[in-house]
Amino acid sequence: MSAAEFTRRKLEPVGKTAFRLGISCTFGIDPEGLSAAFERGVNYLFWTKLRTGKVRDTVRAALKKDRERFVVVAAPSVAFFGGNVRRGAERSLKALGTDYLDVLHLPWMGRASAWTASTLEEVARLKSEGKVRAMGISIHDRPRAAKLAQDPKLGVLMIRYNAAHPGAERDIFPSFAQRRPAVVAYTATSWRKLLRPPSGWKGPAMTAGDCYRFCLSSPNVDVTLFGPANRAQLEEDLAALEKGPLTAEEDRWMREYGRAVRG
Repeated sequence: MSAAEFTRRKLEPVGKTAFRLGISCTFGIDPEGLSAAFERGVNYLFWTKLRTGKVRDTVRAALKKDRERFVVVAAPSVAFFGGNVRRGAERSLKALGTDYLDVLHLPWMGRASAWTASTLEEVARLKSEGKVRAMGISIHDRPRAAKLAQDPKLGVLMIRYNAAHPGAERDIFPSFAQRRPAVVAYTATSWRKLLRPPSGWKGPAMTAGDCYRFCLSSPNVDVTLFGPANRAQLEEDLAALEKGPLTAEEDRWMREYGRAVRG
């Protein structure tokens, strides 16, 4: 795999090529840092209304300048009913100053959103109106995720996947032999647990960049979300990608380290 292939991937559900580190703005990145991310090629943007007010104008300006460059993914807080879906989509469109979302994301399926006739019909209406290009979900229930991955209505599947929680390799990825949606990994650092060596560990600890490389080295993962809190973290994470996919030795020790962290 070349460096270009490692850092960029065509997302068929939206018809665009994405930088494989997708940025979430909820962890403190400021307008200058976000602008730097865009300048470095980051174009997959995961947007919620949570703690994103200070960068909203930066996002709006970038989208106004070149909307087609970006893959914009927006998630309502809840999506149990069609009305939630509609209001969440319309609010995101208004907040970002755009006339369409590449992906409307139904969050934490089964806990904060529902896969029902009501929600699916509303997504279909939004798509017919040109306001949404694809539907995505996040889900922790791996057996259900494998089942929903086979539904043609699902364009983007966002799942927990990291060195401490690689269960998708067993429970989800094999189902892609029949149909494969675009896949986004999140919790790459296992909520920073992977950045702290467990008691008794004698070797090196994983860095955030290691965590992202672990996810992106899987052929089944298209994008991994990252949430830099500042410009320094952003640069460190982007620099890590220049190392390319994991070597066999790196993969071995990261998996061993992940098991130790998991306990």
